[in-house]
Amino acid sequence: MPLMGSLYIGNSGLQTSQNALNTPAHNMTNADTVGYVRQQVQLGTKVYNTIKVDYKSVSNQQVGLGVTYSKVKQVRDYFLDQTYRRESGRSAFYEVASGALEEIENLLDELNGESFQESLEGVWTAVQELSKDPSSAVTQGLLVQKSSQFIERAKAVYTGMCDYQDNLNQQIKGKVETINKYANRIKELNDEILKIECAGFERANDLRDERNRMLDEMAVLGKISYSEDLNGQVSVQFEGVDLVKKEVVYEIGLQQDENTGFYTPFWIQNAEYTINEFGQKEYDIEGAEVFELNTVISSDLNTDIGSLKSMLLARGDHRADYTDIKEENYDYTVSQSVIMNIQGEFDQLIHNVVTAINDVLVDAANAAQANGNNYMQNDDATQDTPASPIVLFEKIGADSYVYDEQKGKWVESTPDESRNGYKGSLFSITNITINKDLVQVPTKLGFIKDDGSVDYETLEKMKAKFTEESNTLNPKVKKKTSFVDYYGDLVAQVANSGSVYKSIMANQQATVNATFTAREQVIGVSSDDELTYMVKFQNAYNASSRYINVISEMLAHIINTLGT
Repeated sequence: MPLMGSLYIGNSGLQTSQNALNTPAHNMTNADTVGYVRQQVQLGTKVYNTIKVDYKSVSNQQVGLGVTYSKVKQVRDYFLDQTYRRESGRSAFYEVASGALEEIENLLDELNGESFQESLEGVWTAVQELSKDPSSAVTQGLLVQKSSQFIERAKAVYTGMCDYQDNLNQQIKGKVETINKYANRIKELNDEILKIECAGFERANDLRDERNRMLDEMAVLGKISYSEDLNGQVSVQFEGVDLVKKEVVYEIGLQQDENTGFYTPFWIQNAEYTINEFGQKEYDIEGAEVFELNTVISSDLNTDIGSLKSMLLARGDHRADYTDIKEENYDYTVSQSVIMNIQGEFDQLIHNVVTAINDVLVDAANAAQANGNNYMQNDDATQDTPASPIVLFEKIGADSYVYDEQKGKWVESTPDESRNGYKGSLFSITNITINKDLVQVPTKLGFIKDDGSVDYETLEKMKAKFTEESNTLNPKVKKKTSFVDYYGDLVAQVANSGSVYKSIMANQQATVNATFTAREQVIGVSSDDELTYMVKFQNAYNASSRYINVISEMLAHIINTLGT
């Protein structure tokens, strides 16, 4: 090979080694940068010059022109990326569920330093004391006072659950906005990466790092899948639907319920819409929801991935009450919602206590009325309707009891679902108040019959209501319990479920940490390794320099020799 041509080999070694030194230096500089992926130099051979083509030989006579700086690639493991993103999303799912149960446990156990259990036991104690001396103004006043505290604290606990629902609702809105922001940024990165890499001379590795970090963070919010085409553009699917398709972003919309204010994420491109009188789009999101919340939650089915889905499940779609615990509704309304399930079970306790006490008083009034007496009745009788019974609890904005002419007695007013005030006609936490007449004059309870005798029998029936084991938490629980034990079972259920979710979360976090560590061993920067590469390329640079010096000395010798 001519000596002048040999200089190309040395020159290529100098250039390549000098450029290659920049990569380990860049790695060392970004060793602590979040999301940075270690880069690795790939070297190749330059095009060979063919001197002679000899078809009889194994190969042609060719002369190499040295080494070339082929490309700088990211060192990643696709399988570990997939595993880490899936498991981190699953961990976030159970973290939200565990946090929701912990919040509810705090609401149930402690309320301004006092356990709700105390207010429930206070009513039971007041009933027991009243049964000893029903005609006592003191014990009658105690029952009204303890019942009032019971309702106030029940409303405070229920309001706390509703406030937590609203808090989750705002977080849901924020997370959907974050997903859309990530999607738009990924689309921008796709464009920038394409511009840089389209010529084929350079890899936009730092931009790829940012894009992969976006995918990591998006995987925490929901189940994602993604693919990269030959041009380096990534397409992302969120919950099985296209979110980013190369240069197009399909954003997630939010529809807010007029009654609850709850947001429902939906795919804008899949929802039908009409234009209202103000020129605004009104979407029909049926069938376009991002999440199918009625599916079974299972790791085998990968339906337990993402904090956004977990928040939607925990929040539910409305404020639950005791009607949601009915067997025909339970599986389709509240069973998978952490907050709604407890809301319904808690409201069921309040409803059962309130109606049990009222039913005893109404039965006493009906029995007296049947015998022509005025015992336990108000003085509001008219020509058409007998006097109404004296009850301890009343509905807000609706009649508590109505007179049934066919039965000839007072019965609880029947909720009319066709009316706008359907919920207002229930004995539910938000709709219960203490009889204002009894608050002012507790002795109206009296418990003195028309014949002057003290009514111990009614109080014994009321005591029996508290000790009777006829209540269950929900249709899936077969154990029957009394009012006082019911609340203990409710708290125990929350604690047990919270313990299970915490255990799952801890195990899942251990899996995430193990996967993260394995992935870091691949993509992380090792100072020792990078220093080794720097020494290697420095030595290669020195060797190329010495090679050029040798060629230069040979040329100088030849020229000097020929010159003489």
